[in-house]
Amino acid sequence: MASKGWQHPYVNIFKHVRVEDWKRSAKEGEVSTCTDKRLKCSVFRIRGPVPANSFIMIPKNINQSLGLTGRFFYLLFRPTPGKYFVVHLDVSVEEGQVVRISFSNMFKEFKSTATWLQFPFLCGAAKDSVYESTAKSARHGLVGPAPTSVRWTCLTLDLQYALSVYLNRCYSQLKSIKLCANMAVKNMFTSNLLLDPGLSFSEAKLMGLVSSEGTGPVPRDMSFPVPKGGSWHDLYDHIRFPSEGTKLPFDSIQKDPPRPEASCVSDQRRPIREEPCFVSLSKPVQDRVSLIQQITAPKSIPRNQPPMVVTEIPELGLVSTHHSDDSLGQNTDQHQQETTSSEQFTPRPFWDTDDGGVHVHLHPEDGFSQHGEESEQEVVCTPVPRPVHLSSSNESRQQKLLPDPILRLNRIIGFGGATTKYALWSKSGDEVVYPCHAIIVSMKISSNQQRFFIGHTDKVSALAFNGNTTLLASAQTGSHSVVRVWDYHKGKCLAMSRIHAHSLSSLSFSYSGGILCGVGKDSHNKTMVVVWNTMNVSKGGEVSIIAKAHTDVDIHTMKVAFFDDTRMVSCGRDNIRLWRVRNGTLRSCPVNLAEYHSLDFTDVAFEEGNSFHQHLDDRTLFASSRSGYIFEIDYSRVVVRNVRRLLPAQQQHADHREKQTFNSGPGIAINSISVSSSFCATGSEDGFLRLWPLDFSAVFLEAEHEGPVSLVSVSSDSLQVLAATSTGNLGFLDVSSRGYNTLMRSHTDTVLGFSVDGIRRHLTSASSDGTVRIWNMDSLHQLYDFASEDSPCSVAFHPSEQVFSCGFSSGIVRVFDISAAKLLAEHKQHRGEVVGLAFSPDGEFMYSADSQGSLALYNASEEDLNVIRVVCNVVARGTEHAPDALAVSSDSRCLAFIGPSEYIVTIADSRSLDELLHVDVSILDVQSPRLDSALRVCFSPASTEHLLVATSSNKILWVSTKTGRLLREVSKVHKHQCSSLAVSEDSRFLLTAGHNAVKVWDYNMQLHINSQMFIGHSQPIRQVGFTPDQLGVVSVGDAIFLWDFLALPVDSLTDSRSPLVIRHTPAPKSVQPHTEVNGVRLSNGMPRRTAPLPSSPPPRLDISTLDLVDQGVLGSLSISDDPPTVPPASVADPSSDPRPSSSFLRVTELTHTSPLNSSLTDAVELKGKKPVRPDCYRHFIPRFKTSTLDQAAVAPQAGEEGIKLKAVIGYNGNGRSNMVWSPDRGLFAYSCGCVVVVEYLHTGSQRHLQGHSEEISCLAVTHDAQTVASAAGGSNGSRSLICIWDVQNGTCRSTISYHRGVQSLAFSRDDRFFLSVGDFSEPAVALWSSKTFQLLSSVSVSGPLHDAAFSPSAAGQLACVGRQGAFFCLIHTQGSDVDLKVQRVKAPSEVGEVELTALCYHTDSVLFTATNRGHVCVWDVNTQRCFMTWEADEGEIGVLLCRGNHLLTGSNTRWLRLWEVEAVRGVKPQEKVCIGEDSGTSVVLEQEIMLDGTTVSAAFDTSMDMGIVGTTAGTLWYINWSDCSSIRLVSGHKTQVNDVVFSSDERQFATCSEDGSVRVWSAPSNELVVQFQVLNQACGCVCWSPSSSTESACVAGGYSDGTLRIFRLSSSEMEMKLHPHQVAVTAIQYSADGHVILSAGKNGLVAVSSPMNGATIRIIRDHKGAPITTIQCVNEQCKNLELEGKEMWLAASADRRVSVWAADWLNDKCDLLDWLTFPAPAYIGDDSPPPSLAAFCPADPGLVVYTGYGVEKELSFYSLAKKQIIKTIALPDWATCLSLSCHSQLIAVGSKGRVLKLIKSSSGRFQDFLQHSDSLQTCRFSPSGKLLFTVAYNEILLWEVQDL
Repeated sequence: MASKGWQHPYVNIFKHVRVEDWKRSAKEGEVSTCTDKRLKCSVFRIRGPVPANSFIMIPKNINQSLGLTGRFFYLLFRPTPGKYFVVHLDVSVEEGQVVRISFSNMFKEFKSTATWLQFPFLCGAAKDSVYESTAKSARHGLVGPAPTSVRWTCLTLDLQYALSVYLNRCYSQLKSIKLCANMAVKNMFTSNLLLDPGLSFSEAKLMGLVSSEGTGPVPRDMSFPVPKGGSWHDLYDHIRFPSEGTKLPFDSIQKDPPRPEASCVSDQRRPIREEPCFVSLSKPVQDRVSLIQQITAPKSIPRNQPPMVVTEIPELGLVSTHHSDDSLGQNTDQHQQETTSSEQFTPRPFWDTDDGGVHVHLHPEDGFSQHGEESEQEVVCTPVPRPVHLSSSNESRQQKLLPDPILRLNRIIGFGGATTKYALWSKSGDEVVYPCHAIIVSMKISSNQQRFFIGHTDKVSALAFNGNTTLLASAQTGSHSVVRVWDYHKGKCLAMSRIHAHSLSSLSFSYSGGILCGVGKDSHNKTMVVVWNTMNVSKGGEVSIIAKAHTDVDIHTMKVAFFDDTRMVSCGRDNIRLWRVRNGTLRSCPVNLAEYHSLDFTDVAFEEGNSFHQHLDDRTLFASSRSGYIFEIDYSRVVVRNVRRLLPAQQQHADHREKQTFNSGPGIAINSISVSSSFCATGSEDGFLRLWPLDFSAVFLEAEHEGPVSLVSVSSDSLQVLAATSTGNLGFLDVSSRGYNTLMRSHTDTVLGFSVDGIRRHLTSASSDGTVRIWNMDSLHQLYDFASEDSPCSVAFHPSEQVFSCGFSSGIVRVFDISAAKLLAEHKQHRGEVVGLAFSPDGEFMYSADSQGSLALYNASEEDLNVIRVVCNVVARGTEHAPDALAVSSDSRCLAFIGPSEYIVTIADSRSLDELLHVDVSILDVQSPRLDSALRVCFSPASTEHLLVATSSNKILWVSTKTGRLLREVSKVHKHQCSSLAVSEDSRFLLTAGHNAVKVWDYNMQLHINSQMFIGHSQPIRQVGFTPDQLGVVSVGDAIFLWDFLALPVDSLTDSRSPLVIRHTPAPKSVQPHTEVNGVRLSNGMPRRTAPLPSSPPPRLDISTLDLVDQGVLGSLSISDDPPTVPPASVADPSSDPRPSSSFLRVTELTHTSPLNSSLTDAVELKGKKPVRPDCYRHFIPRFKTSTLDQAAVAPQAGEEGIKLKAVIGYNGNGRSNMVWSPDRGLFAYSCGCVVVVEYLHTGSQRHLQGHSEEISCLAVTHDAQTVASAAGGSNGSRSLICIWDVQNGTCRSTISYHRGVQSLAFSRDDRFFLSVGDFSEPAVALWSSKTFQLLSSVSVSGPLHDAAFSPSAAGQLACVGRQGAFFCLIHTQGSDVDLKVQRVKAPSEVGEVELTALCYHTDSVLFTATNRGHVCVWDVNTQRCFMTWEADEGEIGVLLCRGNHLLTGSNTRWLRLWEVEAVRGVKPQEKVCIGEDSGTSVVLEQEIMLDGTTVSAAFDTSMDMGIVGTTAGTLWYINWSDCSSIRLVSGHKTQVNDVVFSSDERQFATCSEDGSVRVWSAPSNELVVQFQVLNQACGCVCWSPSSSTESACVAGGYSDGTLRIFRLSSSEMEMKLHPHQVAVTAIQYSADGHVILSAGKNGLVAVSSPMNGATIRIIRDHKGAPITTIQCVNEQCKNLELEGKEMWLAASADRRVSVWAADWLNDKCDLLDWLTFPAPAYIGDDSPPPSLAAFCPADPGLVVYTGYGVEKELSFYSLAKKQIIKTIALPDWATCLSLSCHSQLIAVGSKGRVLKLIKSSSGRFQDFLQHSDSLQTCRFSPSGKLLFTVAYNEILLWEVQDL
């Protein structure tokens, strides 16, 4: 079997070893044979509770080998459903080592060692199953037991790939296989062919595939049976590794998507594919493997140079990584197709360099690290002759960030890191090589020009040159030390070796370069010496270990003798030893030190120079020690010749020091020694470099340094001496001139922050080493060094003057004048560490923030920088936002910071610190499953009005600085959290830093590949930024990195064309798809110069004959009246849904059983190109909700409801145009949540139109007021629902589903047509018939539309406005066809770059439009020209309404203004008038009124005398202009309502909310009586005093600052303020007799306070540590419970504990009656667990009802007398709120699924009510039980209770 030919084309492994005989194979545990029904053949079944105890082992003897050389391993198996399995493959590599490759669904993450690779296995599932859908969309957490629908699988594992990529090893053969439980196995085989199991032999013949091409079908005896006419992929799974499927954040083996064709892979024996230059790789390879950018320019290669066979390992350079963000980019599936190429490797000429620079593609989520902490940049190199760009073959140049790479490392300021003991001279003496953390720097001493050796992933701990400095060896520290050998002149890595040692501290090359010696520590912390053979490394050979020794001897330094490669010498504590390698062993002998045996030796050196050919007997060895001794040793005799000691200088007088000599006495520690042919150099602890003659008679030259000298090295010509200090300085002494030159100074600890003076090109840095330094960015010289006992934290340069400020950990801010070298100012107003420091760009102000939350403003125009204002508790506390916690806008107007909490970003006025805007990022980040917090903020240039926020969930949010709206977001920005970000001045690029990587992004995120990543730092980056000239980038952390920014200028990238993109949605008979009309200018009806390329016949374009010079054109489409087919506009009958009349929940008496199983369906979101939300308030954005409607809920049939909706409290101020009023018909309707409220103003009664499940966005009413239309979002990802309501009987006539979201609705003046406008996610205008509500026509546009309106009298005329301008539309009806002509006109140039936000018609020929900057534009409809503009408001106008000659404007400045516009009639359309100019034409502001919020809806009578206006504050105002009065018609809460409670007499009820307000309402009118407002606090709970007397009635509220406030209703004033808590109050309740108030805090403490004097009577600490969710008091005697007390009360906490107490407050008694603890498994959800809720049963207070997170979803009834649970009621969902009625044994339970469940506790009968649009958070029965309140966010519904 010496030949391998017998293994072709495949080897049947079971047949090869005759597995059924169990002679050459072994089985253990429960292994059996059975017949599989699907495969219709015998299979092996391996079962067992522990996978390692049941297995099949092939071969049986572990000392034998299968010897299978096939590259691909095929396993035909099926994992056991619900179980785990493990497979181990032992593989031999060409080096002789055995590597184990394991995969299992038990492994949570990929792990790698030198001999073991562990891959998580993701089990596939049946097609279209829930599990498969989840697996496609999820990004983590799918590793686990196999699903129940798991199928038979053919696994193809590329062994050569796995070893090559992950371990840089060459695959040799498969040695053994171990299949562990639990699985069924048909067979296994190996082959060099990549076979497709889904391909039959007949199909292969038709396709012309033959095995000689490396592919084909699976052999018949290995194939799975497929029924005739069936599809293989519908029955089985094919999993291939490397996978081309959805890539999870870890390396995993998972299911592939189907591939259209088989790919061909040739058999290659090298570890890495040896193809010329350009390589197309599959996505997993791009994710894992990369070649790193050459920092130095690669040498050009001649065109005629033939392809090279590569045998070397290249250098590991800076990584530039492309990253595409799915949330902003293309559709996910499409993206994968575009970035995935086949496994073929295509040659490309060397001179084809389209990549514009060579660097690595590294997946940002996949570190290739074997350290304890994952590293983002560790990559295994592969042999190539020059740097190679890895990219997808079909990746287009326009789709990636250019140029590539966009950064190039230029300079590094830094020296050392792990050590300052190593710095080397080149042979020529013109370059110095030294480590700077993880990078090796070679610097020319004449020009300070640097080049870099990059590849280490941890700090470099040792360096060594061979004799002629052609080879450089380097070692890195860490738990797994790596040694690299470099070609010094070419700058590339020749070889890399990993050794099982840590703390590698010493390296030494032999003179010839054939031997390399290293010293480290082994796993037992013993000294380990390793000797490598490097003789052939420069010729492409490998590095092999010659000898290795483990010893207890301490070794500080070890050097190879330059005269003999086999001899070494070492020194350390208590020893000097001579070593020799002979016959593969390493032996040593000690030097007899006699009485000096206890010295600590630091360095050794041979006498060199002309002694190369000296006889061995004449060799002299020098050794130095920490006690000042220098030993002169006879090498051949191994004896000490001389011992000398370096003594400190004797001070004769103050200015004279005696020449240093050797003598007796206390010595100075010598750290380093270097010997040349003529002198010896020493570096000592006292900071001196000294030169001695070889007899050490006296010092003839010395240089003093600032710190201990850690290294001295004499150049080969003996003319220069290199010296390094432990304080980070590196320089050299010129012996001939006696001059000293400093090459590099460095911080000795982490660099915390920096700032750049762009005028003088100076850079200042603050470091943890306690210094602030100023550097010249061109020469790298340190100019100034400011040292302080106080630690500096942050620095900032003045934008124009030579002044900088520095903040310290003590809170002091100091300002320095560099030119005068003096301290200008010192401010001590801060009490915590300064975390932010910034100057405004105009230089007028300076700002500072500290860790205690204070913010200070300084006058920077004055020399002493006086403090203008200090504000406390506005900045988020802590130091995690340092050093750039403050951001100033480029126009110096705004200041941004994180605070007052980490969830809030505040934008303040930069001149006064007045707060302008609060942005809560925890609700902006809609993708995050948990509460998101802000980490960094950064302004983009002021013209964009963007603020960028980096969050804790590794996202960057684009937020509007005007409105606070979320405009855009990018996910997975870095592997670790983003630590710094900056935007270029031209808003084209974004710079981010995360952990130790820098990324450059396309700011607009419009490319396929939006980012490039660059590495080099070995520690987390603290700050990154552009230089002021935008030509460079600075990043700081372990050192200061200066990068060249290579972005192309703007003019080379811009396209002069600015196309208008408008999509047409054809009507029914038209089969044309949505087509984009790429706007090109049309002139005089000539054809377009460019046209789209449709895949089907294009739509007919009817070009208008109007003047179209500046106008885009949409085509007119012929629309049929036939039923629509594309897109589906569904019309449904809401009454056609049959529902059961009653439902029951299971009630269990005295037993505990499981609740009903509820089916959980995972929603799969199809991600496409995410549209950007408009930056104007007029556009409707639904409130973010985490809840979805429970589809299993069943509403009761009409007439059988147990409760009926009585009233809706409030108005949804988040809607837009969601209120209609017809004064002539008396119709008044508005929306609240998902309910349309029709209110009768004369009686105050309501009728409710219920049919939506999501928040209603807008309303419209016909002119006869008989029909109302309402629009709301669809549930579970479906399209929006438009309901058409019959006002008379309150029924839904029809429903329409067309848009994703609806922005506006309108009826034509004759009520013939109905118009709907889609929101920003799919901007389109749809025209419907008002009779049949069939789609007549639709037009899509490229930008958002904000408003639309029909002409008041002209038939078929309408207009729309939006981002792109105004759209004038004409409806042409020809028989059954409808033509819609649309003409787009841009906003007039006089108003600048604006969005048109609202419109209304004045007359048929005049149209008013409003802008987001407060302008009103007047248009002539016939000519479509704007002939008048004026500024009507300072903010955005969102509401326009015209009646006669009066125009109403409403804006976000809260002003409602009435204008007299009769002057418009007198202006000729051809004239151009701007109000404000001396034109003689003017409009008149007649009246104005300020409301309580931004105007969102308005309706007025025909004379504009009276009307109704809605605001974002949730208020509907009645406005009467005749007397300029305003009356609240409807009031509601704007923010979340936390509690609602009835008074005891049910005449009033109180609500409280997050905005700090407590409101008291009258019943039954539901009108607001009084409102108590507390600023800057949230009110979390509220309760009534027991007294029903009007005079003594009080309301108490608990607030987020830990206070209680008691309000007396008779006086409408706060009566008392109590402060019993230090944290937020979560529950409050008066005792039953009213003598005390019980309150609970978030920390679990319960306070008992007196409402009379405010004193805290007692603190109950039993629940400490868990927030209290419920407190309830009942007036119940406790004698039957064997305790004295007049009342009982209970408290429930979040840790599922309930305490029940008996109290007599007048006698100061309060005893624990019972303590209930409910068990629960660990909560694994992404959100917070359900609350713990408890209440006394009203009919029997001896029963406590509890529900909360636990083993089962249920209501538990606990008897205090029997001390046990006597009954349970199963629930389908976790409860979020609970209330018990004293009437009819009813229980109300709310859930996150928006369902209110009314339960009869005796029978378990229940009904579901679905009237809320969000999860319920509060439900509360009235004291009588006849009324019920339910609350979801700010929706308050009042129900009338019937019975079940």
